[in-house]
Amino acid sequence: MSSKDAVDIAQAADRPEVARTPADAGDAGYSKGLKARHVNMIAIGGAIGTGLFLGAGGRLHNAGPALALAYLVCGIFAFFVVRALGELVLYRPSSGSFVSYAREFLGEKGAYVAGWMYFLNWSTTGIADITAIALYAHYWSMFTSVPQWVLALIALAVVLAVNLISVKIFGEMEFWFAIIKVATLVGFMLIGIFLLATQHDVDGTKPGLSVIADHGGVFPHGLMPVVLVMQGVIFAYAALELVGVAAGETAEPEKIVPRAVNSIMWRVGLFYVGSVVLLALLLPGSVYSADQSPFVTVLSKIGIPAAGDVMNLVVLTAAMSSLNSGLYSTGRILRSMATAGSAPKFTARMNRSQVPYGGILLTCAVCVLGVVLNYRLPDQAFEIVLNVASLGIISTWVIIMICHVVFVRRARAGQVTRPHFQLKFTPVTEIATIAFLMVCLGLMWNDPEVGRKTLLLIPVIAVMLVAGWFGVRRRVARNTGRESFRCSCRRSWV
Repeated sequence: MSSKDAVDIAQAADRPEVARTPADAGDAGYSKGLKARHVNMIAIGGAIGTGLFLGAGGRLHNAGPALALAYLVCGIFAFFVVRALGELVLYRPSSGSFVSYAREFLGEKGAYVAGWMYFLNWSTTGIADITAIALYAHYWSMFTSVPQWVLALIALAVVLAVNLISVKIFGEMEFWFAIIKVATLVGFMLIGIFLLATQHDVDGTKPGLSVIADHGGVFPHGLMPVVLVMQGVIFAYAALELVGVAAGETAEPEKIVPRAVNSIMWRVGLFYVGSVVLLALLLPGSVYSADQSPFVTVLSKIGIPAAGDVMNLVVLTAAMSSLNSGLYSTGRILRSMATAGSAPKFTARMNRSQVPYGGILLTCAVCVLGVVLNYRLPDQAFEIVLNVASLGIISTWVIIMICHVVFVRRARAGQVTRPHFQLKFTPVTEIATIAFLMVCLGLMWNDPEVGRKTLLLIPVIAVMLVAGWFGVRRRVARNTGRESFRCSCRRSWV
């Protein structure tokens, strides 16, 4: 920050006409039941999921050891997004998170788009999660005879019950889910380091740099496969924005959030980049496949018993964690929207445990459609919904960065005050991040089977958003109490 900016902010603090930090009506009524350990583990849980445990196998096969570089690059941009959100959280903690910030900095239309795209993301991700849980459960013979849709329905019912009890129970569940994931990764990395240090044979070869050098080097298939794999890698980091939502239900966000956000970077470096480097040093990329967790591949090659059972339990846990987080976050986001009038009224309702059950139930209703999808198209359900969710993820991150740009602009004008915890090199960082996310979106066109069809959904979603806006704009105008709002709606939909 320049000295002129500092003087402007100092002067603004003394001016009575400078707008006070606005409160979000959707924040009223929440308990502050999340502790520091809960928020820290929610951050870890958001950073570590099936994208690493399951997805890294196919990506290693296609991109080779350079996958570690792809995870690092995508992780840096993901960190920028969370750092920007962290600054907004310290400016004004809100359970409405980026929807609340979009309302303040982009207006009600911005909040409307942000909220419903995030709902699209998590409701479809929830369908993917219950589908994955059912598929993982079928790994064990005791569940083979149970229909996929029944297992999906049971998983949804269990996680719904946990979410409706209290936010503290949600936090405890996420805490232990994250502990399982971290313990598994640490255990694998210790085994991998031991194999490297002792030069223990893995599938008949000595682990080390020679494994990479003898199989085409860091870029065995050239640079293009690494670029193309970025579109999948960026989605592995989806859910990092949960830190912003969780901050609205913790007593000391100014202490907890910076610690949780800053720790994300080294976790990405250690768990994602570190584990992929280890995998590349232990076995050639051609040995890994999309059909099996790369960790199971390594453990099975060295004869560790029950490796498949342990890792299947972990990926099942990761899917349960994702579903749990999705119901939690959409419940809070929809409540923030409902208080402004851009979501159905019942989504603003809370139970005696101070849980916004209306929004959670709406997300569950969409997930029930996923149970039907599992009944009708069990083999295609996962791919269909996962790609639709990707559009919601990218739009959410882009909106967070746009909100931050406007926030910094207002801070420089003396209208608001930036906290000590800041995203550096603004607005270059935001612009670079948005450009990178747009490139990742464009790369989906290279996948004619699924990616291209997903991109063709964008005009359909846009039409639905515009139609929905015209359906709620009068209610939004009444709830926000702005007389000129209706007129501005007629002028443009920019």
